[in-house]
Amino acid sequence: MDPDSGTHQRRLNCPPQDVAGRNGGQQAAGIARIRSDATVANALRDSGLGMSDAANAAKHGVAIKTIRRWRRLYQRQGVPRGQVHLQATCPRCGGGVLDGSAYVELLGWYLGDGHITPGRRGVYALHVVNDVKYVQLNARIQVLMRRVKLNSRPHARFRPGCVVTTVSWKHWPCLFPQHGPGRKHERELTLECWQKELIERYPADFLRGLFHSDGCRAKNWATRTVAGERKRYDYPRWHFSNNSKDIMRWCQETLDLLEIPWRQSSWKTLSVSTKAGVARLDGLIGLKN
Repeated sequence: MDPDSGTHQRRLNCPPQDVAGRNGGQQAAGIARIRSDATVANALRDSGLGMSDAANAAKHGVAIKTIRRWRRLYQRQGVPRGQVHLQATCPRCGGGVLDGSAYVELLGWYLGDGHITPGRRGVYALHVVNDVKYVQLNARIQVLMRRVKLNSRPHARFRPGCVVTTVSWKHWPCLFPQHGPGRKHERELTLECWQKELIERYPADFLRGLFHSDGCRAKNWATRTVAGERKRYDYPRWHFSNNSKDIMRWCQETLDLLEIPWRQSSWKTLSVSTKAGVARLDGLIGLKN
């Protein structure tokens, strides 16, 4: 079965000290409809025309913080008016539910071409960089981010030759404990037990993130003498390159788990080149398009 054919969800256990004071992880909050839709629409229109929050609040008889909340929810976050807005709850420290297949694929992208930066008020930004020509893959990165952080709104920034997809959350370090100062390949990385369990459950998704970020599918060629005549043969192969010995080992172990033969081309590159191995990898992770 295709790993993406359904939604796989798993609730992760939190250490007792992580959930203290969080009301058992129940952080869903609804929006109370106190004002009419017309009032909200008029206030948002005035904000869009440049009216200050103070003047807008006085005109519509609401608090300034109410105007700010309406702008945040309905303009910036795009929450539909009148629908319950569920705040994304951390699966590690808040008792939330994690989409396991989406998470391990996003983990592969993070380990390959992603990084996390701290922002204001304890908020962190997860950035994934990818070649601009892979339009479908860049769209998929946003889908994965939305599946991991519910109700999020990832955004993309274009740089020369690449797209940087970003989404903010206070809990990215909880989900990506590999985050730390310095480049990933210059420090030792470890997988936590819950991450290993998810990778073992969804190995193809993990490889998809790794190979689509730091891998490529290329044509190789070889020559052979047949009946006295020199002939050239072309065949496809997958390459994966990463300067981190830990990430390289995780890729190797996951390929072994799926019984896909590989060989180490250099200290930072492995290849899958047998006909059966390439076909199996193609079927599991798909082509880069």
